[in-house]
Amino acid sequence: MKAISRAAVVLIPFLLWGLVSGAPQGAAQTDSDAQIVEPITAIAPPGNLEPDKVQLGEMLFADKQLSSKGMLACLSCHDLSVGGTVRERRTIGYDGRTHRFNAPSIFNVGLNYRLGWRGNFTSLELQNEAVLLDRNLMSMTWPELIARLRANRWYAAKFKATYGREVRREDVLNALATYERSLVTPDAPFDRYLSGKITAISGNAINGYRIFKQYGCASCHQGVNVGGNVFQKFGIFSGAEPSLNTENDGNLGRWTVTHSLSDIGVFRVPSLRNVELTAPYFHDGRTDTLDEAVRIMGRTQLGQELSDREVEDLVNFLETLTGKYRGKSLQSTR
Repeated sequence: MKAISRAAVVLIPFLLWGLVSGAPQGAAQTDSDAQIVEPITAIAPPGNLEPDKVQLGEMLFADKQLSSKGMLACLSCHDLSVGGTVRERRTIGYDGRTHRFNAPSIFNVGLNYRLGWRGNFTSLELQNEAVLLDRNLMSMTWPELIARLRANRWYAAKFKATYGREVRREDVLNALATYERSLVTPDAPFDRYLSGKITAISGNAINGYRIFKQYGCASCHQGVNVGGNVFQKFGIFSGAEPSLNTENDGNLGRWTVTHSLSDIGVFRVPSLRNVELTAPYFHDGRTDTLDEAVRIMGRTQLGQELSDREVEDLVNFLETLTGKYRGKSLQSTR
């Protein structure tokens, strides 16, 4: 009963929202419903980012010199050609240990309120530093990285021109974060639909969006990034709480950060932008298909056994969230 009560608190406002906002924005409207506010908002193009910093950050992001053994780059786990992630459930780190979590997409990362599956970082700079220094990720030290970059003539000149000084820790972090903030994917079909172009998505997708709101999916997946801004327990209606003795403590969610029992199994809600491209899904990469991911979410988070038609329409809606990067549509894997 405790789990059901908690879920009801989250879902009831959005169930009511779904009932009163059944007419999608852009559909034929009367004067009384013309001011409907949708739970999802369109992505805007990136703001005024300094081009030199974006270029420098892009070079660093793809450079294996940022890892201690020269084996990995940020791009190794966040491949822009496959949705900003990799096609692995959980990757293997430097010391041979499997990483705790599935690699999330790097696209639109700057739009998230918190970063990481546990939401334990509040800025890209903090997260990037943690990744660089983690012995099972890039396994780097600042003295070694700064020495490498200063010894590289291109980087030495580029940092001098961009920041007016020799390579420094804070400038490396700033360049990486500036590039990552440029990785937005606006102009998805659903964004165009929100602007009033109702033919931008299919009737099935429109019905999927209606279900998405009525069943309460939008209580956690909302805003410009369709997620990324709240925490939620994984397994509200079904699924036993993970054991404190589990081999993969990543399943414990925020507990590994806060050590509060109420945070066992609690995760930052992921963004659904470009979700059709980012399989495998969930913090542990447990499923490779979007259809199955939708069914799992229905059972665990909504207490619903979704019909085949509902799953199909929800997937059709989710596929409309695939946007464009640098003017080109990201490619579907379906």
